[in-house]
Amino acid sequence: MTPIVEPSADEQLAKELVERARSEGAQLVGPGGLLTDLTKTVLETALEVEMEDHLGYAKHAPAGRDKGNSRNGSRSKTVLTEVGEVEIDVPRDRDGSFAPRIVKKRQRRLSGVDELVISLAAKGLTTGEIAAHFADVYGAEVSRDTISRITDRVLEEMAAWQSRPLDEVYPVVFIDAIQVKIRDGQVANRPVYTVIGVTVDGMRDILGLWVGDGGEGAKYWHQVLSEIRNRGVNDVCILVCDGLRGLVESVNDIWPLAIVQTCVLHLVRNTFRYASKAHWYELARDLRTVYTAATEQAARERFDEFAGKWGERYPAIIRLWENAWAEFVPFLAYSPEIRKVIYSTNAIESVHARLRRSVRARGHFPTEQAAMKCLYLAVRSLDPTGRGQQRWSTRWKPALNAFAITFEGRLGNAVN
Repeated sequence: MTPIVEPSADEQLAKELVERARSEGAQLVGPGGLLTDLTKTVLETALEVEMEDHLGYAKHAPAGRDKGNSRNGSRSKTVLTEVGEVEIDVPRDRDGSFAPRIVKKRQRRLSGVDELVISLAAKGLTTGEIAAHFADVYGAEVSRDTISRITDRVLEEMAAWQSRPLDEVYPVVFIDAIQVKIRDGQVANRPVYTVIGVTVDGMRDILGLWVGDGGEGAKYWHQVLSEIRNRGVNDVCILVCDGLRGLVESVNDIWPLAIVQTCVLHLVRNTFRYASKAHWYELARDLRTVYTAATEQAARERFDEFAGKWGERYPAIIRLWENAWAEFVPFLAYSPEIRKVIYSTNAIESVHARLRRSVRARGHFPTEQAAMKCLYLAVRSLDPTGRGQQRWSTRWKPALNAFAITFEGRLGNAVN
């Protein structure tokens, strides 16, 4: 016989609420919602229990007679909760020594509301959109200033994150920058430098965000990478970038053994900028023989053939590849497992796509701190389930084993 499973008390309560909502045509959340009434009951009951603990006797109990302190009625208070605004009666005592913990004195929001606001901001909603969300869903008024103050709670956390100690060595580091509009006297584009390191365990770690001045430059990258070294990173095997001029010297000054690899995908994409769309397919097919060559010599031969075919029509493409050749060819010395993961900066571009989504909703930022807060909240909300990190780690295992062989002795005993 199949055993009969009795529903739990929580399940029974949930069913009763749903049935009541159906029969009465009532809402679950918002003003007058059933969950609002339930939240009021739970909070007031919890406050009464706290008062009993404070005074040492239950309400109306004879034990409380002729004692120095006693109940003194209650006062009404409206608090904002995850189900909307709830008006509760907070018990008082005669000498005013009662300090509740469930809903503290002068507290107007439960902690869950703050987390909800931070979560919505991390998803890219502006302060106005968050305020409208609370008004539409919960029937509650939350000012933009209040929302801004709530999200300011992460500033201290952001500062700690930006200065946290890092691993001693990273097999691969990806770097890139995005442009963000910040008002500094007048609205101007400012680069935000992003650095992502792949740990010896195959985990993707965003090492930090930095707001620079003017355009993206190797000089500021030197400052960023110096800070990363000062936070404990003594070695990087391969640094993948988009081919910024002067970057090789900056990287080698920080980590002399690091190999700077230009993103091959960026080179291919930039190739198409100089070509008619009608020739894109044929160009991509011919270039593939260059970056999939087994050796540097073979790649050079394929490129000479490519230049002979396309040089007269598109000399700018040939010049593009010639100028980037020294930073492109390190790619050819590695096994297919390593080539696969350093072929592009997609690891960082996927993060930038999320950052741009948050930035786009706001247009521009009044201060550098406001921009950093928005970007950090977006980083904070990446991969909430951890499944993306698991897929990333699994995909990286073959490459990391190849790294352990290629860069023997530099990764320690971390890669098994």
